[in-house]
Amino acid sequence: MNIIDRYKDQIAGVISCYDRIIIQGSLPGWEYAQGMTSFLNFQKIRIFDYPKFAQDLREDIRKNAEDIARQHGIQIEFIRKIKKMPKETRIQSILKERGRHPGLVHIFSAMETCTSYKPWYDQKTGKTFLRYDSGKCLHYYFYFIDTVFGLCLSIGMKSVPILGK
Repeated sequence: MNIIDRYKDQIAGVISCYDRIIIQGSLPGWEYAQGMTSFLNFQKIRIFDYPKFAQDLREDIRKNAEDIARQHGIQIEFIRKIKKMPKETRIQSILKERGRHPGLVHIFSAMETCTSYKPWYDQKTGKTFLRYDSGKCLHYYFYFIDTVFGLCLSIGMKSVPILGK
């Protein structure tokens, strides 16, 4: 027997809602090696120039995250061991200090495993393309309070892995 059934005579109503919303984003076409290869070819970027292309994107993402943090007067907190860091507990302690008004609450960053690409030359076909590889990427966790949805987390911004140099 659950608590609602047990005390149904004393309960006037039940309100249910989300306790959080996680927003993630992706770039369609860049999520798989063939799609990224096609993009680079369309943009006339050589496959073996992918590391430079990715490095520039990575720097843009890092700079944007730092700009957002600076605009809101917060520091990006780097997490060394993501699985051992109680992010939710840390966010709750920040909320106690800052209050629950709308806006950016905090930004975490952490190096995590990610799917990546590396340039490849196929000697049999004479073609160059990107192949899947695994690597480590710097992920950003943006916690913010929305006026409608409350506390939200965006994990969609991560750096582009650099491999194949």
